[in-house]
Amino acid sequence: MSLNDEALQELKSELLDELNKEKADKTLLAARLSEIRSADIGEVLEELIEDDEELPAALAILDTLSTERAANVLGYLPRESQLEVVGKLSDTQVLKLLEEMGSDERADLFNLLGEDRREALLRRMAHQEREDLKRLASYEEGTAGAIMTSDYVAIASGMTVSQAMMRVRQTAPDAETVYQLYVLDSDGQLIGTMSLRQLMVARPGALVDDIMIKDVISTPVDEEQEEVARIVARYDLLALPVLDADGRMVGIVTHDDAMDVAESEATEDIHKGMSIGQLEDGVSRVPLWSLYRKRVFWLVLLVFANLFSGAGIAYFEDTIAAQVALVFFLPLLIGSGGNAGAQAATLMVRGMATGDVGVKDWSKMLGRELLVAGSLGITMAIAVTPIGIFRGGEAVAIIVALSMVTIVLFGSMIGMCLPFVLERFKVDPATASAPLVTTLIDATGVLIYFSIATVVLASV
Repeated sequence: MSLNDEALQELKSELLDELNKEKADKTLLAARLSEIRSADIGEVLEELIEDDEELPAALAILDTLSTERAANVLGYLPRESQLEVVGKLSDTQVLKLLEEMGSDERADLFNLLGEDRREALLRRMAHQEREDLKRLASYEEGTAGAIMTSDYVAIASGMTVSQAMMRVRQTAPDAETVYQLYVLDSDGQLIGTMSLRQLMVARPGALVDDIMIKDVISTPVDEEQEEVARIVARYDLLALPVLDADGRMVGIVTHDDAMDVAESEATEDIHKGMSIGQLEDGVSRVPLWSLYRKRVFWLVLLVFANLFSGAGIAYFEDTIAAQVALVFFLPLLIGSGGNAGAQAATLMVRGMATGDVGVKDWSKMLGRELLVAGSLGITMAIAVTPIGIFRGGEAVAIIVALSMVTIVLFGSMIGMCLPFVLERFKVDPATASAPLVTTLIDATGVLIYFSIATVVLASV
């Protein structure tokens, strides 16, 4: 669980006090750090790094940790903070940290560095480690290859259970997880998998080929990370093996990495749903200019779209003059339609993101939404009718009730259909945002409301 603000400040002050007291001997600070979780140390360091004056203190705390622990803490820092730290370290120090990091985190950090720094570090690495890092760093961002780790336990086909157990003991210290084991043939192709429990309870002389599971769920290295996270969640996997174009196993995506992707994708969809572009960092750390740039385009565009609402009101000036009470209900009706549309759009976008709804389900969802939206519109019309009678008489009540049903129904249809239309044209459905939907409904709602009012008042 993440530290709350009060606990974070208390821990930060405590570590700074220990650091100031222990200028010559950092034994007490090291002892205190050993009692704190790496994630919590990372949270303290992140706050220290944001203040240039406290950056030396963050480096001193990191230097007090063992190389293995420091690498672990570094993995919890956001990218900007990692770059700040690495920029103050020598190539030798960075190499030591890279050696202790998981292969996926190592590749992520490596990709953050400048080209000259990367070349300098590669020249000082062992051949096998260098090739592994270059391979992992070469995969396109947002794919399975970019989030996978090459630290997994592989067992050769033909091994006995006792030989496989020996292999597990040899590779376990460096593996991301030992609970899932993978059986490879002589060409490195994945032919089976088994859990550590299966291996432990099997007869020592049995062949792993006889006890392994041959129906293996895997993913290609260029699969989108969002789909990878969906597969891991759907089949409740501890890790998902990743294969290259020739079917050779090149890594695994662990459950925790898949959940990080799911969180990242959900955050991105929420931002898009409010007409905000993808943020490179957290909202508290993103530069002000970037935050302005991500938000301004849609807001300015929607300003001009709202001019249609004003034009609609101007067109029906005679109707408004005939029954001024109609103006009282305009925000209520437009807001109700926008809310209903935003709800429908959110449900469809999320359903499409989780795979619960696809383009093929459009007609089915249309029928369901018609029934639900119609029921909602009638209920809301009944609720607002007494107010209509009170404010403007029976004619106004009829206009408001009919308009409520029509606008809510229309808004819900817009909100439901827009994500499908965007998906059909290969545009991210999350772009069917609440501001976009509500703006469309604002303009059309005005026309619907005053058109109904004109017809009803003319017949009275």
